[in-house]
Amino acid sequence: MSVFQQCINPACGKQFGVEEVLHACSACGELLDVEYDWNKISPPIVHRARGVSPEQNVPHPHRLSGVWRFHDLLPFLPLERCITIGEGQTILQQAHRVAPFTGLNEDRLYLQYEGLNPSGSFKDNGMSAAFSHGVFVGAKKAACASTGNTSASLAIYSACTGLMQSVIFIGSGKIAYGKLSQALDYGAKTIQIQGDFDDAMARVQQVSKELGIYLVNSVNPFRLEGQKTIMYRVLEALHWEVPDWIVVPGGNLGNSSSFGKAFIELHRLGLIQKVPRLAIINAAGANTLYRLYEQEGLRWNGGNYDKKLTKKFFDQMTAEGRKASTIASAIEINRPVNLSKCLRALDFCNGVVREVSEQEILDAKAQIGAGGLGCEPASAASVAGTKKLVAEGVIEKSDRVVCILTGHQLKDPNATVAYHGTDKTFFEKTLGKSGVKTAEFANHPISVSNDLDAIVGALTEPDSSVQ
Repeated sequence: MSVFQQCINPACGKQFGVEEVLHACSACGELLDVEYDWNKISPPIVHRARGVSPEQNVPHPHRLSGVWRFHDLLPFLPLERCITIGEGQTILQQAHRVAPFTGLNEDRLYLQYEGLNPSGSFKDNGMSAAFSHGVFVGAKKAACASTGNTSASLAIYSACTGLMQSVIFIGSGKIAYGKLSQALDYGAKTIQIQGDFDDAMARVQQVSKELGIYLVNSVNPFRLEGQKTIMYRVLEALHWEVPDWIVVPGGNLGNSSSFGKAFIELHRLGLIQKVPRLAIINAAGANTLYRLYEQEGLRWNGGNYDKKLTKKFFDQMTAEGRKASTIASAIEINRPVNLSKCLRALDFCNGVVREVSEQEILDAKAQIGAGGLGCEPASAASVAGTKKLVAEGVIEKSDRVVCILTGHQLKDPNATVAYHGTDKTFFEKTLGKSGVKTAEFANHPISVSNDLDAIVGALTEPDSSVQ
């Protein structure tokens, strides 16, 4: 087989065909990768990308997709079977105005803005790939558990193509309205259960198995194939000069896992010589990876990571009734399903993990917005984490750093309005319980009477900030 699924456990390595719908190895229970025998596949598109625009090698409409124009690096289906709605037309912006906030030199910070995807988040990169595979295997329904972005992405692919019906599972009160509104508007069948994301994730896996519904959460190895392309676009924008650091928010750990796989493959193919370091940033209220990796010392260890340690950690979490809680709802996850793949990525990319507070997240979010890119709170964790790592001396001021902004500002407008507004009651109701006490970088609206002199006076007074 030139393309196959394979268990990521080196001691197992069992292989399966791409036509099989699996979310774990049937032999040992570990996660699966989509793997390629590159000796049987034409030279990857990146060989051409250094001198020829890749769009010239991909037929319309796939050349308009930031996923499928890199088809040669994820060729698990024939290109004509790959579904696109224009995903991946995103930008890497040199962030001169945000860099001083992080402590980096002015020209060393880049923001990869995935909020420009059709559903407003990075999830469309992976959904395009998973949805294509679902249609390929003949599925009629697709399902996911979601804190919001995955559900919006699945729903828009279902609505645009009409090829599969979408079913989403959400926890009670654990989804931002900006995201829920998308799923409802796009016609997804929405199941709200009493519980959080981890409960919804457990139930959707059971229901999908029971009813034969195609599962598109990131335990699906084909979804992570699409998410690899975020890194291809970053490298393309940098003319294939590898940055020093990739910094990404950590929730279910699909992005960090897919990024690690992208760099493993590119390095194996000889397409890059240098591997960037990887920093994964948890919210302090959802810090499973930080605690396991930085405090408990959990490591990939060649695939032989300490499963007893992880079981003890999760058993204690259950016994204590510990639940994730953060304003960064997109990463409000206790039990990341891609933990093992993430450990592999951290190992290969010499990675680190940090946690940041709600205050640090929203201050960073305000600075990102002032620089011209509006993002949801979870996205800002990457910039907040960069600031912390620069202060620690882990990231040098002269390092070239790429932060991933995972979702659009309008995914969660309440947090933005609460931070910048003058209504202290709304501020305290929306942000106070999260531990956010100040709004140092707020752009407060100015209330004036309906009078020309009052308006002119307000426009000519020095700016002030009301905490």
